Parts: sequence; structure tokens; C-alpha cells
Amino acid sequence: MPLRRPRVSRRSRRQGGRSAGWLLAGLIVFSVGFIGARLLPREAQSPATRATALPVTPAPTAAAPTTKASPPAAAPKVTFTPPPAPEPASAFPRPVNTWLEVQVELARRLFSCGPIDGVGGAQTGAALRAFQENEGLPVTGQLDTATRTTLLLTAPTHRPYTVTADDLAGLEPVRPTWLGKSQQTSLAHETVLERLAERFHAHPNHLRALNPGTDWATLAAGATVLVTAVERPRARLAAANVHIRLAERILQIRDPQSRIIAHFPVSIARNVDKRPVGELRVTVVVPDPNYTFNPEVFPESAEGRELGRKLILPPGPNNPVGVAWIGLNLPGYGIHGTPVPEQVGRTESHGCFRLANWDARTLLDLAWVGLPVFVDP
Repeated sequence: MPLRRPRVSRRSRRQGGRSAGWLLAGLIVFSVGFIGARLLPREAQSPATRATALPVTPAPTAAAPTTKASPPAAAPKVTFTPPPAPEPASAFPRPVNTWLEVQVELARRLFSCGPIDGVGGAQTGAALRAFQENEGLPVTGQLDTATRTTLLLTAPTHRPYTVTADDLAGLEPVRPTWLGKSQQTSLAHETVLERLAERFHAHPNHLRALNPGTDWATLAAGATVLVTAVERPRARLAAANVHIRLAERILQIRDPQSRIIAHFPVSIARNVDKRPVGELRVTVVVPDPNYTFNPEVFPESAEGRELGRKLILPPGPNNPVGVAWIGLNLPGYGIHGTPVPEQVGRTESHGCFRLANWDARTLLDLAWVGLPVFVDP
């Protein structure tokens, strides 16, 4: 039997239509009110609407200050900019004004900040604290007024340099394997940029920025480039001892009156149990050493495990121990240079203490057999 639709009276239909109309009208009113509330300024909304809105910071009242308080004095964050126009000789000495000037002048005084790059960082702050200690200043690591008054820039930070045939001689790529390195006649600089950066204590990127447009790969003898005006000074005082602070990753050479003769960033052992603490002494001082690769010291080296024998690597600045070896009375331990000065103080070694090559050469000038080396945690 077919189903029949239920009959709905006209009155019921009129009432239903009227109810639907009221419902539609209500929805429209609600929507308009909601949208209007969202478009109105926050001050014109009802208290209930404001209570559910995101909080806002109230505008300052008439009594509130209209300027922010000055932040406490701190060392400025300085990024590299090209050096200013040459200053007359009569302008020097004068107070340092930038981190670049701080790094250059400290390097001239044997307070090394690592490779000079014009950017104030942890190593620059550590070198500045050492200078402040020597001068009896508050040890803050900040470029404050007292420090600027004492640390005077003695000459321009940069100077022109004419590339020589010697600068270009003997450049040679370093082979990537231990066996390949052992077969080279020397582990010299690979590029003239690397050679000049090391000679003038600069980060290679700093020299690139100083000389925009220079093609370092095709640089010829007679070309003139701008370099940092720093070359390794000779220490004039006698060293009484060396202090290495593991936590700070710094090495300091002091005289008999405990004044700091030289200050360097240093890399230390990766494994804590390979970091000696206490008193050691220098047993040997060797400039431009060769290097014995021992596979047992590099268990992570697949090549070393395959070779199964020791190799002798020739001298050179890209030798694993750089240009200097200062052996200590703990077997296998020493203070030495490194082929990657940009990583000193930031990466870790297998156990020895690593310095930038220019700092290692300075230590060579000062070290003597029997020199005490104190290693603090």
C-alpha cells in the first residue's frame, strides 16, 4: 500500500513560516552585531567583548615617560666595515673606538683575540680582560671609558702591502689522506690568501672584505692589497710560567712578577679524562716539527685502521701540529700550532693544547726546557 504524505494545515504552515522568518532575522542581527563588534575600536566594545579579546599594552598616560630608559653600558656589537680614510700620523696615539681597533692594538701587545675579524666576541673579551688585569683596571671585558683611556691605538689598523714572489712560492694543495700528506715534501700554505692571513693575524674573510674585487687565485707578484697592520712582535720579557685555564680556554704566559706577557686562546681535549690538571713542565721546544701519525690515537679514522702503521708527515704550517711543538713531561702531550687558526678555542683536540700558528711561534720565543706549565680546571 503506498505511503501517503501527512497533511499539514495552512495555519500550521503559516506559523512555521513565521517562526523560520524570526529565526532568520535573529541570525542576521547577531551576525551584524558580531561583525560590528570586531570592526569597532577596542575602546568601543562592551566589557564582555573586551574580556575575551587578546590583551593589549595600555597607552602611556600623560604622566608616563615618553622615552625609554638608556640600557646599561655594554660592549658594542661591531661588524666589519671597510677601514676609514687614512689618518695623519699626528692622530696617534688615540683611544680605540671599535672592536676592530681593539683587536689590532691588543695583538700588537701580544694579547691575541684569535684571527682579527672586527667582531667583538668571547675571545676578544677574554683578551681585553687580560689587558685590564695587567693595567689594574676593572676586569669587565667591556670597552668602557677607563679601558679606552688606557688602550691607545698607536697606528692605523690597516696598511697597503705589495705581494712578493716569496709570498707565491711553494704554495701547494694539501692532500686529503694521511698517506697522501706523508708523501708530500712539505705541508705549506695552499693559497696566498691563507699565507697572508696567517702572517697578518687576520681571518681570511676579513682580508676578502678589505679587498673587494680581488681575485686571490690569480694574484701576481707586485699586486697591492690591504692587510691588517699587525705582525708578530718579539716578546721582550722573560717567561716565568705558563697558565692554562681549561674552563676559559685561554693560555697566559707570565713573568716573575705574575704580570701577563702574552695571552692566547687555546683548544683543549674533547674528552674530559684527557685534560691534564696540575703542574707540568716543558721538556722540548721544536720549531717547524714533522708529525708522527699514530693510528692508535685516531681510532675513528677508517684509513688509520686500514693502514695499521705509523706515518711521518713533513713540516709546514698545514702540518697537524702547525709550526711549533712545545713538548710536556706527560707522554704524548704538548702545546702546538694548528693549520686552522679560525677554530682555535672553538673546537677540541685529542688531548694536546692548540694555538694559532702565530701565537705558537711567540711561545717558541719564550719557552725553555723546565718552564712550569700550570693547568687549572
